[in-house]
Amino acid sequence: MEHKHITEKTAPASNGIVMLLTILLGLILSTAAFVFGVIDLSSMHYVAGGILLGAGIVGWIVFCILCGGLKNINPNEALVFTLFGRYYGTLKEPGYYFVNPFCTAINPAVTNSISIKANGENNVAVNTFTKKISLKTMTLINTKQKVNDALGNPIIIGVNVIWHVEDPTTAVLNVENYNKFLSVQCDSVIRNIARLYPYDTMEEDTDEKTLRGSSQEIAETMTAELLEKVRNAGLVIEEVRITNLAYSEEIAAAMLQKQQAVAIIAARQKIVEGAVSMVKMAIDQLGEEDIVVLDEERKAAMVSNLLVVLCGNKDAQPIVNSGSIY
Repeated sequence: MEHKHITEKTAPASNGIVMLLTILLGLILSTAAFVFGVIDLSSMHYVAGGILLGAGIVGWIVFCILCGGLKNINPNEALVFTLFGRYYGTLKEPGYYFVNPFCTAINPAVTNSISIKANGENNVAVNTFTKKISLKTMTLINTKQKVNDALGNPIIIGVNVIWHVEDPTTAVLNVENYNKFLSVQCDSVIRNIARLYPYDTMEEDTDEKTLRGSSQEIAETMTAELLEKVRNAGLVIEEVRITNLAYSEEIAAAMLQKQQAVAIIAARQKIVEGAVSMVKMAIDQLGEEDIVVLDEERKAAMVSNLLVVLCGNKDAQPIVNSGSIY
């Protein structure tokens, strides 16, 4: 079933300062009427005293009810009102207003706790003392969520989401709790995106995107997808930042050994390439300058010795041959 879209409108409101002065004057007059009514009753003027006393009591009740219509809105705040179950209007401009005192400001995101947690990790700070909706830029912290990458390896990934409420009416009326909604959608996006990329690749000459090597591009993809998911809640995602990325504990040691092995192989490959080049250069120069003439067997022995010296992990111990090499 498709949700009915509610078009935002400005709530009917008047100047709060003028209305505050009016209410204060009314309370003063009601108090005076009550006092004079008591005096008249004590003076046996029952009719006049009863009228003044009743007017004073009614005046106090009415003006106390009117006090509930005074609303103060700070910059980057909003109030969404309903009247007897129907959407009444929204106030977003800062100022001091008077609205229908029977209107109710609603904000489902207000709870009895200081933070809202999802999966024990996500948290969004909320104000528990007001129904005002903050339009300021806020941060949702999603820390250390375990997901599987494209290769099936369990990894730990955490992100920070920079966001703000753009349409307070939609945020309040379209979803049950826009803070929780954002938190759940953030979890979903992280899992959907992280499983499309490997944590890292062991190949050097590759353009494949990885979570570690292309974190900025992947964060931008997360931003676009999360923005699309929360658009119907009146929220805007400014940025998603990957703040934590690592292999899960159960495979971290094994993956470290694998990375070390790849690094050692790559280093050995470079060493062998350099050693072969040096050996070839040495043999070519010996032959060109006629320093010594070696047959194929002696060349093979010389190549073997040079490779052992150049590729060995330890320093070679020289042996001086004082006799004939033949």
